[in-house]
Amino acid sequence: MPKFKLLPMLIAAALSCAGTASFAGGFSFSFEWGGIPSCTTGRPKTVPNPVFALKDVPAGTTWIYFKLVDKNVPGYDHGGGWVAYNGQARIEPGAFKYKSPCPPGGKHTYEWTATAKSKKSAMGKAIGSAKAAKEYP
Repeated sequence: MPKFKLLPMLIAAALSCAGTASFAGGFSFSFEWGGIPSCTTGRPKTVPNPVFALKDVPAGTTWIYFKLVDKNVPGYDHGGGWVAYNGQARIEPGAFKYKSPCPPGGKHTYEWTATAKSKKSAMGKAIGSAKAAKEYP
């Protein structure tokens, strides 16, 4: 293929990847388990959310839905909750309650997913999402 025909295809591919990378690479968060009660019995307790430190929340976000999944037992519903977003960099404990991590005898990896939305609706379109995972205990 002549070089002059290949160049537009390479530019289009680069622009396509750049758009995807900027969306995927922006929104992020971290969390700390905090002072939740120790639990390794397999019977979770209902506890306040951990502290979430947010970064690069997408423009237009007014709500963030947080959901916890045990990567070792993904079928168990730990729940999550909605948090109103008005530009804050941190979500403090007590914004919602969920079922704590509580692996029966051993460590499990738990993953929070944060979904940014313009409306508080499970059916609404996501503006962006991010994930953060840690082992417990």
